[in-house]
Amino acid sequence: MILKKWDDLPQEMKNEEVKRYYDILRTKKASLVAKRIFDFIIAIIMLIVLLPAFILIAIAIKIDSEGPVMFRQVRITQYGKEFRIYKFRTMINNADKVGTQVTTKDDVRITRVGKLLRKFRLDEIPQLINIIIGDMAFVGTRPEVIKYVDKYTDEMMATLLLPAGVTSEASIQYKDEELLLATAKDADDTYVKEILPQKMKYNLISIEKYSFLKDIKTMFRTVGAVIRKDNRLENNINNEESKEINY
Repeated sequence: MILKKWDDLPQEMKNEEVKRYYDILRTKKASLVAKRIFDFIIAIIMLIVLLPAFILIAIAIKIDSEGPVMFRQVRITQYGKEFRIYKFRTMINNADKVGTQVTTKDDVRITRVGKLLRKFRLDEIPQLINIIIGDMAFVGTRPEVIKYVDKYTDEMMATLLLPAGVTSEASIQYKDEELLLATAKDADDTYVKEILPQKMKYNLISIEKYSFLKDIKTMFRTVGAVIRKDNRLENNINNEESKEINY
C-alpha cells in the first residue's frame, strides 16, 4: 500500500486539510507496506480456514429465506474508488421494497439466520475477498456509500488516503448510531449532520496517530468486543448498514 504522489491524487482530495494528513502518512510508508502485506497474507489464511464455515453459512441462508447468499453494494474506498463490498445477506430479499432504507434494532426484515450472523459479525466474513483484492484493509474507515461521501468536508476527504476497513476505532468507540437513527425523523439528515462528524473524529485521529502496531491492537480489541458481546461494538458496527439498506 504505497501512497500516490500528491499531484496524482484526485482533484477533490487536493486541499490543505488533506495535505496535513498526507504529510503524516508519507513518513510512514514502511508501515503502510507492512500493513498491506499483513492484510493480504492473513486474509488468504483466514479465507482458507473459514471456508467450511463459509459454505455452511451459505447453505443456512438459502434454506432460511429466498434470495442470493451474498449482499453486494457499491461503496467508496481509497482515492474515491468505487468498489462492491461483499457480505452475507442478513435480510429478506428485496428488503428495500418493503420498508425504509434504514435498518433499526429488531427490524422485522432481518432473517433468523441474519440475526445470528449480525450478532457475531459473521456476515462480514466475505469482506476477506475485498481485502485480498485490495479494496479494503482489516483496519480503516468503514466504507461509505456514494451519497454520504458526497457530503464529506475537506478534512473528511483525508480518510480516503487509505483503503476502507472492516473495523476501526470509530466502530469500537461510537455507540449512539443505532439510537439516533431509530428515533430520527430524517435518518439521512441525522446521519450526515450528527453521526458522521462524530465517527470521522475517531477516523481522522487514527490517521494522525497511525501505526501498524495500533492497527493490530484495534483488530484484537474488535475480536474481544465481539466475544464479550460489547454493547459499544454492537451499537455501531452492527448498524453500519443503517445508513444504507443491507439485504
